[in-house]
Amino acid sequence: MTTFNILFFLLLLFPTSVFPHGFVGSVTIDGTTYQGNIPGGTTNPSIIRQISTIDPVKGATNPSLNCGMNATLASDVANANPGSQMLIYWVGGSTGDSNWPHNVGPIMHYMTKCSGSCSSFDSTSAEWFKISELGLETSDTWYQANLDVEQPANLTIPSNIEPGEYLLRSELIALQLAVSVGGAEFYPACIQLNIGDSGTGAPQSNEVCQFPGCYTDTEAGIYTPNIYNPPINYTFPGPPVAAFVNGSSDSASNSGSGTENPVATTSPAPSTGTYFSLFYPTLVFLPLYTFPHAT
Repeated sequence: MTTFNILFFLLLLFPTSVFPHGFVGSVTIDGTTYQGNIPGGTTNPSIIRQISTIDPVKGATNPSLNCGMNATLASDVANANPGSQMLIYWVGGSTGDSNWPHNVGPIMHYMTKCSGSCSSFDSTSAEWFKISELGLETSDTWYQANLDVEQPANLTIPSNIEPGEYLLRSELIALQLAVSVGGAEFYPACIQLNIGDSGTGAPQSNEVCQFPGCYTDTEAGIYTPNIYNPPINYTFPGPPVAAFVNGSSDSASNSGSGTENPVATTSPAPSTGTYFSLFYPTLVFLPLYTFPHAT
């Protein structure tokens, strides 16, 4: 059997009609749940900025890297406090009735302070600081894989953050196509918060960046040609976690698995294979294998 025939067989086995993308369907803050809007659907009051499509943002210079594909302002702002617990539910499919489909790549969270109310704040030139980053949970399993089995991304608002209105930017990067430059798929979502209390924590000027601007298409963690060649030594893109988040300049590293605010650790179901994703049946990674020809 030739390599072509093997590829053709696998394409038939995994049809392209499987939903490959998704969005943030809801957010729970200290036990209170806030629903999002269907991408491109009817706009209802929400704290989650609505996107136009479930398609990923492609390219590190894409303006939609800010808050998601053509994101629009949300009408509501949710109250929270330093130390508040957030559960961010990523869902799959155009209406959110499927599980999150991707399982390779990091989960990162950023914040930026709104000037005035977040419900009218233009974040185009906002300066974002990172508050958490998660990569590998084990040597070959990513924390993102937990989202595949309906687990939320868990997040704790920094315990000493100064009060005010903030955008929280939740971001998943799907790396299954990132063996080629420009292959990374970005899924950002912005949530509007009003943080209370009397904290004083804030980022330093060298800990902030803009979206787009934080990443390049060729930097480590975005372009990952060896992502399927274990052992994986992943480098997080963007700035390090802001020092004030954990009260130390040594609070985060830009390499390794990351330990900040892990998602729920329920073990995901076994994947269909290490070298390709069920939801990307084009199987661009198969050339990494050597297929023998029949004699």
